Amino acid sequence: MHFLCLFLNKLHMEGLYRVDKFLWAVRIFKTRSIATETCKSKRIIINNISVKPSRNVKIGDTIEYKQAPIVRTFEILDLPKSRVSAKLSTNYVKETTPESSFEMLKQIKSTSIRREKGSGRPTKKERRLLDNLNKADE
Repeated sequence: MHFLCLFLNKLHMEGLYRVDKFLWAVRIFKTRSIATETCKSKRIIINNISVKPSRNVKIGDTIEYKQAPIVRTFEILDLPKSRVSAKLSTNYVKETTPESSFEMLKQIKSTSIRREKGSGRPTKKERRLLDNLNKADE
């Protein structure tokens, strides 16, 4: 057990950190398992290479996260020793995603049709109306 702690500390000192653990530690993902699944589904790209969860990251790497319909981009500034608070996460990672991407995402969310919670299943007439509106958007 003591050897494992020394080994992990050595990896941190060398500037190596698993990508799934880093994404979880700087609060890009809520859980490490979600970060791992995202890496496995090829939605995490480091320096233009799709990576597995075990890939090590280092300071200066660029991480791209395909979060439909946009691609979020991050630059690694430093490696945390453990999970950090949301306020401190800006010390370790810098988001370089263009503002235009967020504006596009905001516009897409505002144009989507929402039903009131608890209103139940739509009637056949309402369903046809929703389908016609969705076809018009495409």
